[in-house]
Amino acid sequence: MNNNDVLRRLRYTFDLKELAIVDIFAAADSVVSQQQVSEWLKKEDSTGYVEMQDIELASFLNGFINVKRGKREGAQPEPEKRLTNNAIFMKLRIALNLQSENILVLMKLAEFNLSKHELSSFFRKPGSRQYCECKDQILRNFLMGLQKQYKG
Repeated sequence: MNNNDVLRRLRYTFDLKELAIVDIFAAADSVVSQQQVSEWLKKEDSTGYVEMQDIELASFLNGFINVKRGKREGAQPEPEKRLTNNAIFMKLRIALNLQSENILVLMKLAEFNLSKHELSSFFRKPGSRQYCECKDQILRNFLMGLQKQYKG
């Protein structure tokens, strides 16, 4: 999935206005303008569309964690320069305080069956023997489940 699509889906799911998105970036000590947010939210074929970089989405997700769960003590984590679907999935899991059972329910809402063992493989360290790469389809269905849960 591309980063702009993830941002658009989260914006729709949680009813985030452009200023709220700017505030979420600020919660991660990152400064963006409302104009930048507007350009990221445009469709790919629209005039003025700007592709969101990995580090920018990572900053947004770090801010989303801070807004939803509160800032952790000490230094804030640096946003990743390279963001994978696994990292996006993990950051959303942390921000929304989701347990495995909650995620499996969300996946069922999206009419996608996933076992607890398959799910846990997405949250392992990349060097682990049980690590599995999270494909676009899995992340897309997770976001769809979130949308059905939060938007009804």
